Amino acid sequence: MQGIRSAHSLQSNKHRLIALCIGAIAVIGAGSGYLFSRPLNAVTEMPPAAQPAAVASIAAEPAPPPMATPAGGPPPRQEAAMPRLPEPSSLPLPVPGDSAMFQTVQVESGDTLMDLLLEAGIGRTEAHNAVSALSDVFSPRDLMPGQEITLQLNLLETVHQDEVEVELAGISLQPSVERDVMVERNDGGEFLATVVERPLTTETALASARIDSSLYQAGQDSAVPLSILSEVIKAFAYDVDFEREIHPGDSFEIIYERLEDDQGRLARTGNILFASLTRGDQTLEIYWFEPKGGSGEFYTAKGESVRKDLLRTPLDVVRVTSGYGMRKHPILGYSKMHKGVDFAAATGTPILASGSGVVEFAGKKGGYGNFIKVRHNGQYQTAYAHLSRFAKGLSKGDKVKQGQVIGYVGSTGRATGPHLHYEVIVGGKNMNPMKLKFAGRKLDKKELHQFEAVKADIKELREKLHEEQLVARNQSPTASPIGRN
Repeated sequence: MQGIRSAHSLQSNKHRLIALCIGAIAVIGAGSGYLFSRPLNAVTEMPPAAQPAAVASIAAEPAPPPMATPAGGPPPRQEAAMPRLPEPSSLPLPVPGDSAMFQTVQVESGDTLMDLLLEAGIGRTEAHNAVSALSDVFSPRDLMPGQEITLQLNLLETVHQDEVEVELAGISLQPSVERDVMVERNDGGEFLATVVERPLTTETALASARIDSSLYQAGQDSAVPLSILSEVIKAFAYDVDFEREIHPGDSFEIIYERLEDDQGRLARTGNILFASLTRGDQTLEIYWFEPKGGSGEFYTAKGESVRKDLLRTPLDVVRVTSGYGMRKHPILGYSKMHKGVDFAAATGTPILASGSGVVEFAGKKGGYGNFIKVRHNGQYQTAYAHLSRFAKGLSKGDKVKQGQVIGYVGSTGRATGPHLHYEVIVGGKNMNPMKLKFAGRKLDKKELHQFEAVKADIKELREKLHEEQLVARNQSPTASPIGRN
């Protein structure tokens, strides 16, 4: 058993406990006795049996008898007698085994669990054993700044009157909303780790709103979870130019799954069942559908896969600064064919592979700077220029998947600032990436029949959720106009 046996540090621990006991006593005069209170932020909890004897004797002392009232005059002022507290050195320490101290510590940047245990007064060997036990169910390396850890400590007397020993009885933390992790000392002195899974309930949520500036901002203002919002934007990005085709007054609607704990808190999100984007008088709808024996993905209302051979844009956030065609070169100063599209973005912004394929080139190439070319099939190629760096390990001959990060925005080569120069080559000829149209996979007759049934279910679900929102809005004038997200 490791403990704290330094006379100086142990005496300090003893006096800290004494100070908590003394500072917790508030004596209020009353005709029937005394009232005691304790500060709300006290970290030590002791059962009545373990209270210092001096404090217990004060609480049990009977109130003084009332004074007689003189005839013909008001009753004399009665004052409660203030008890005399004993000197700190005379207050006894908690009886071993009768009390425990619970201390909550918050992880800060650079902290390790071992450091936190040592700072709490736990011996190194004991701390190491506890961390090793925890590692069976949770990696201490995954602790995040701001995370709270609760320590259960036993304060034990030693053979020396002026010394106490701090013993670790347990550790508890909540790595995620859906599970708790605990380490407890058993009767044999060994530490054992356990995980308590919190049951999650799947709820269906509806979010809808008008777009004033961008779909992303409207979704954020409507409290749509970021993971859901990003997935919707990626799905629509195959057919929508978010830079030029979204205007104030457009709107969106999303139906998605929320996995909640027993207190209604969001643990994580599930599938997006449906999403629609209305631009002017045109509405684009997408449905999540999983054919039998296949993988799930988004389909249009006509049963065509949203996913195309190539992404419309290889960046999540885009701003076109130079289009396809003849232009006056900003550096060379003369007119020159611009064989691609330039997207402005901050240095370091991830660049995605527009489609699945094989890397044909990854390296420096003249005015293009750091350059990547990917062949997607026998017909399509895409090129990415002015990168600040390549994705780790990427090299010629590597296979990449659509949406995979292959590099990062930069300003290498002939560039006036950080941006991505993006080209699409079809049959050996450069084409305007913003005007190309790609078709998605179409469901066969049997799959289309299943898909129509899914669409009917979604229609019924939408009507139900809209009705619930209307009822909630009428019952609560201050309710959110989009209901619960």
